[in-house]
Amino acid sequence: MTHVLINANCLDYLNGSPQTWTTCFCDPPDNIGLGYGSYNDHIPNKQYIDLLETWLHLFINKAKTVWFSFNAKWTFEVGRIVAEMVQRISGLEAKPCVQTFTFGQHCQHDLGNNHRPLLRLRWFDAPLRPDAIRVPSWRQENGDKRADARGRVPGDHFDFPRVTGNSRQRRPWHPTQLNEGLVERCIKLTTPPGESVLDPFAGTGTTLRVCKPLDYACTLIEIDKTYCAEIVKEHGMAPSEYIHRAMWSLI
Repeated sequence: MTHVLINANCLDYLNGSPQTWTTCFCDPPDNIGLGYGSYNDHIPNKQYIDLLETWLHLFINKAKTVWFSFNAKWTFEVGRIVAEMVQRISGLEAKPCVQTFTFGQHCQHDLGNNHRPLLRLRWFDAPLRPDAIRVPSWRQENGDKRADARGRVPGDHFDFPRVTGNSRQRRPWHPTQLNEGLVERCIKLTTPPGESVLDPFAGTGTTLRVCKPLDYACTLIEIDKTYCAEIVKEHGMAPSEYIHRAMWSLI
């Protein structure tokens, strides 16, 4: 299975490419002032909200299913955008999900943030594979003979911890990343074996790490050259090849 890493702005690349994918998993910058290398994470709110809308419209035209993880700060703006999309675009459905954090943020003067919204946009004819993500049920774990031997299909509540500094998944050269278990569950639900996955905000390459053992062809797009170099190094490509190329095939 061949995987591709592209050093580009995802809007520039995807608007110029005819390629489509089965699933798109997106974890864009949150516009909360994080210290990314080449990307300004502190632009005017109106500009960022317009960007959210642009991303969502583009991605749903590039994939049968789009998973969109975003900061809870933008819940109402994303909800408005998506409600208008579903009303206007025939054959498109939206499912709101949520990732809850095992160890969330604590606040002394109000309720701390302990979740991250996870939106699923899906064309009606897109694949769904609930049997691929079954987990042990309470009945199974407690010896109930009525238990379904296959386990149960989990709900829209994704209970995965944040990838913090003490996590074995953590890549310290990047300010943030998602849990690989979360990404894996989403991708397996909507992507049959052998089909393709797009990640337009590659970051640390989480989606590639998930796709490689699961028989999915993965396309990563990352605007930052330094992050691309780290992904290339992790997956066995020489830095010299990185310097002179805008696209790499990672076997």
